[in-house]
Amino acid sequence: MRRRRKAMAEINVVPYIDVTLVLLIIFMITTPLLNLGVEVSLPESNANTVSIETEPVIINIDKNGQFFLSKGGEFEAIDESQLEVKLAAFLRADKKLPVLIGADRKVDYGRAYEALVVAQKAGAMKVGLISDPVSMDK
Repeated sequence: MRRRRKAMAEINVVPYIDVTLVLLIIFMITTPLLNLGVEVSLPESNANTVSIETEPVIINIDKNGQFFLSKGGEFEAIDESQLEVKLAAFLRADKKLPVLIGADRKVDYGRAYEALVVAQKAGAMKVGLISDPVSMDK
């Protein structure tokens, strides 16, 4: 004689809880490690905004004079020689790729000029400077 098994009416949620806790731990560890931007205090200007069709390459210079490079993502700290190499690689893929340079207002003008020279050596045809709009509360 065969016994008929009863259907189990409970859902075992323990594996789901385990996966959830592992994901929570992963996110808790990786979130503080993300460096999404560079703290740059841009100068203010009344310049007109420019519309750009493609995602530009952005070179930021922080108040310590350190270069940071980004192309549509996170900023990566980079030295001057590597900056020229990477920028040239981006520009070989797209010759009309715009390059924008943003420097902290406390950075020496010569350091920002170095970024312009690097962009020129890499073959950039369109180079612009980034500024913040003038605030009305002054």
